[in-house]
Amino acid sequence: MGLNRIVMRLARNPGTEFADGDDHRGYSVVAPLTEDGKLDEHAFRAVRDACEVRRFAPDEDPAEGKLVHRNGRWFFDYDQDTEADEPIYRIGDHRFSVGEYVSVTDEDGRLLTYKVTEVVPA
Repeated sequence: MGLNRIVMRLARNPGTEFADGDDHRGYSVVAPLTEDGKLDEHAFRAVRDACEVRRFAPDEDPAEGKLVHRNGRWFFDYDQDTEADEPIYRIGDHRFSVGEYVSVTDEDGRLLTYKVTEVVPA
């Protein structure tokens, strides 16, 4: 079981200021994947400390945190002293392969769609 670096960039989000998407906003996630490209919950337990997330955008400093699995849900957590910051909508059902879409609730509570643009061994 190895870790993968998954890069997701902001996709088109009609009705928001990101209606056309933004390739300069997104996430880089390090996580184990199953053979069919889904998050590997079993493998995650053994490597959770290595599972990192980095949120990037041109108008803010990068935010670095951890991928967290709690009570059957996945989160991006930037401050381990508080509740997890960004829940990922049904992420356990998503395939992380290039061209797939993933929805993340941002720090403002908006559900935004991201497109997987890269998956490589970490």
